[in-house]
Amino acid sequence: MAKKTNYLIGKAEELAKITPPPKMDPQSRDLYTIDEVVGRLRPQLQQVNKEFLDLDGSLCPRGYAVAKMTLHPSFIAKGHFPKQLLRDMGVRSIGSKAAEVKPDKWMRKGSPEKSPSTSLFIAGKIENFADFEKKLQGVTKDSYAAQDLMKVWSFESIPAASKLKENQSSKPGYFEVGIQFIPGGTTEFIKQSFISHARSLDFDIRDELSLEVSNLWFIPVIGAPDKAVELARHSFVRVIRPMAPLRSFRPLVRSLPASSKAKLPSTPPLASDVRVAILDGGLPDTHAIGPWLNEYRLSDSSSHDYPGGPDHGLGVTSAFLFGPLPHDSEAPRPYSFVDHHRILDSDINGEDPLELYRTLTHIEDILISRQYEFINISLGPDLPIDDDEIHPWTSLLDSYLADGETFLTVAAGNNGESDEALGLHRIQVPSDSVNAIAVGASDRSDKKWQKATYSAIGPGRAPGRIKPDLLAFGGSHHQYFHVLNAAPYPELVPQQGTSFSAPYLLRKAVGMRALFGHDITPLAIKALLINSAQRNEQEQCKIGWGKVIDEVDTIIQSPDGVAKILYQGELLPGKYLRVPVPIPKNGINGMVKIKATCCFSSHVDPQDTSMYTKAGVEIAWIPKKDKDKDSFFQQVKKATEAELRRDAAKWEPVLHAEKRKNGRLLDEPAFQIHYMARDSGADISSTKADVIKYAFVVTLEAPKHKEIFSDILEAYSEILSEIEPRITADIEVKV
Repeated sequence: MAKKTNYLIGKAEELAKITPPPKMDPQSRDLYTIDEVVGRLRPQLQQVNKEFLDLDGSLCPRGYAVAKMTLHPSFIAKGHFPKQLLRDMGVRSIGSKAAEVKPDKWMRKGSPEKSPSTSLFIAGKIENFADFEKKLQGVTKDSYAAQDLMKVWSFESIPAASKLKENQSSKPGYFEVGIQFIPGGTTEFIKQSFISHARSLDFDIRDELSLEVSNLWFIPVIGAPDKAVELARHSFVRVIRPMAPLRSFRPLVRSLPASSKAKLPSTPPLASDVRVAILDGGLPDTHAIGPWLNEYRLSDSSSHDYPGGPDHGLGVTSAFLFGPLPHDSEAPRPYSFVDHHRILDSDINGEDPLELYRTLTHIEDILISRQYEFINISLGPDLPIDDDEIHPWTSLLDSYLADGETFLTVAAGNNGESDEALGLHRIQVPSDSVNAIAVGASDRSDKKWQKATYSAIGPGRAPGRIKPDLLAFGGSHHQYFHVLNAAPYPELVPQQGTSFSAPYLLRKAVGMRALFGHDITPLAIKALLINSAQRNEQEQCKIGWGKVIDEVDTIIQSPDGVAKILYQGELLPGKYLRVPVPIPKNGINGMVKIKATCCFSSHVDPQDTSMYTKAGVEIAWIPKKDKDKDSFFQQVKKATEAELRRDAAKWEPVLHAEKRKNGRLLDEPAFQIHYMARDSGADISSTKADVIKYAFVVTLEAPKHKEIFSDILEAYSEILSEIEPRITADIEVKV
């Protein structure tokens, strides 16, 4: 009789319990006297007010203007957010961005150094800024907002030139403008003020293509490049970027000798209840994927195909259905049917630089429909990410993916060999999304793999520094990724690119859903992929969490000496959740490697680039009951907020680490997860914050304890149970 295959230990979330918060020891000493603070800030405010008086009324709708307030690096935690000061000034925070400040004093020992901080964009009536400057004369340490004033490093106006971005590959005269709104208020007067200002400069306003995400309004405009700086003088303009072109659809492989015929399977997909969408450039009139294509939709049926779009779309869909096609054997059986949406097209007048805005509205329509749990996007702007500003593609994806119910893969980009000094080799928009999975490419599928040279690298923006999230095989001159060409009896086409590694990774994710059904969530699938990923000696900015394993069965099975334990549930804001790690009744024999991965979804504040995610976690490790907590995920217990911000550990949506321990020394081991919530960077009450979904995977590898899997299930037989594939027939799992 064949030995039973072990899979995943599930329902571990039923072991978890809310625990009381630890005792806090807050810092209370002041860095400055109130006279020192006023002496530094009042001349700065005087200069701001002087510049405001020089502004034309058309640049300040209803008398509102925007200034920048930078916080002292010692006071950038959400608990230090200067709410009372803003209220006292009569202004609102409408956004933020990361800054670096070298203060003259700080809370740490030693001489102050340049440190991460936050600049807030504050909007208010011009007379309110002037009134507050006068009020500063009478401020004492007992004044209403004195403690908040201590946290401010500087006030500044915002030069128009600082709002301009460059992109040498863009077509001159086409721009996208990001406008900031005042939260909770009417937006129409700001919109109309900007439109009037833009038209006075002879800009063509394409407001029918504009997008609103949170408190930001992105609008395409067309006009003279030399007038862009004048356009940026409007108070509520956050950023003006040249309109990025589309990532090239030109294949990385130009020409090779004729390839062999493809051998496609004759069987239907493994599962018929998994909804998958490929959002790409369409399909050619002739192709061979009909048996597995559920539906082909045109987002705009009146437009023509984008040049090269159908061939690209077919290759991407082929990569999802079959993975890299083999030369000498039949292609693997698809895990599911697929819908292909042609979201990128070309109107009858030819190529339009604003095409990507239309494409984004097509993507939004599909996301709004909530039809799909699994989506791939292998196109986007030809634009490396910007640490200071969020792109509309990124912010829109993150907003719709915040509920954690959709697994969306994004190609990281093929610009990895571009100019490193200029940052042109970094991942491309929208793969900086914190709620999507950015996929880079490996050059091989075997153990000798490296990051493909063309594959874009990280780091991403903070939070979201670990980018790309994962690598999957994407092809190279060493080993091509073969896809189908447009023919009823297709040949294999050699390719390479992150356009193919992304849907190939999605194939593995859909494979797990096909096998397990809804017993595992999209977040759990993400956590399992990261937990099992292969790592090599390359830097994390090149490979993210590693390369996904090619065999799905290796990801979901627990071989001898291994137990994979899955927690799936919700986190309550402000609460501390004790998450026990189940071990056999008599402990673990020998040394044990503990690999832990936590993934959670988060709503975002696109206007707050330095405080983008609204959710963060701190996870402590408790190897023995009633003993002190220890670090596991490199979240230093007594680190300053600046140190934590430097790697953004508190607000990263994925945490992964591993440790080796003596199994006999573990005594009721547990993790403790503390979920923190913020809104626009400020502390938010637990009653107003969102409950978020999470998945936590713990893998115990104990080579000397072969039966660890069954011993854990026996010890917790009334709570835990094995998650097994719902399909019991002879199935093909390898890909």
